Amino acid sequence: MKREDLIKKWLDNNLNSQELEAFKQLEDFDELTRLDSALQQFKSLDFESESELEKLNLVLKNKTKKQNNWLKPFLRVAAILAICFSSYYYTTTLDTNITTEFAEKENVILPDNSQVKLNAKSTLAFNKSSWSDSRDLDLNGEAYFKVAKGSKFTVHTSSGNISVLGTEFNVKNRVNLFEVICYEGSVKVEYNETSRILKPGERFLILENTLVETPTIKNTSPFWINNESAFKSMPYTQVIAEFERQYNVTFSVNNIDTNQLFTGRFAHNNLDIALQVITIPLNLAYTKNNNKISLKRE
Repeated sequence: MKREDLIKKWLDNNLNSQELEAFKQLEDFDELTRLDSALQQFKSLDFESESELEKLNLVLKNKTKKQNNWLKPFLRVAAILAICFSSYYYTTTLDTNITTEFAEKENVILPDNSQVKLNAKSTLAFNKSSWSDSRDLDLNGEAYFKVAKGSKFTVHTSSGNISVLGTEFNVKNRVNLFEVICYEGSVKVEYNETSRILKPGERFLILENTLVETPTIKNTSPFWINNESAFKSMPYTQVIAEFERQYNVTFSVNNIDTNQLFTGRFAHNNLDIALQVITIPLNLAYTKNNNKISLKRE
């Protein structure tokens, strides 16, 4: 492995035992370790480290062999500094991404102690380093938020944005479905040219790009955080999609109108009972083959 690659992996604490032995054999091993210890007290400088490293390499190529003899230690240290600063800047400015898989939920504590519960097959992204200046995050999927009081808190989705100061609310951003429910405080929802302020119990629902007016929600938190999925006059295709996320199964339908409306709820801990809940009311039958489920009219 090249010297530069060994140094980079060492800076990232990513050397295996064989690579570590090779790193220790470098002629400037002692210099590197002493420099690293000193750099622990430094903070990242605001400059383009990649550009600086390129300039140093250019100087190195243009110097004579004699000059290289006395410039070599200086340039070596400068190059290591550039690598260190670049590595530090890169790792501290990356977004934090949290993803859940099928039948998985995740509890997330944000830098201001706001709480997020992420539903199955969802992704949350935010930046820790800039959080104190901008409480912004991106959501794809569904999440329930308990926001600590403070500056403006904004959830960005592909369908619209939700802004609050301190409150509890649920956001669901799925295919052909965008839903925001306020449980405490107030929530501002922006969808295309529409802007609305939600109070506790109020719901903003977009189905198939159409705004749907709905009655007030009586429950004080979403059912899914207690391992149930609930629906009220929702297209059956949305019920099937949520079922697939919670049980990691795939449905096939035969001559079934998936646009018919469904009202009911199913638990996330018993596949057979859940299947009966979503099929019996619609006079449907089902067969199972491993993780594939076929639905048909009885």
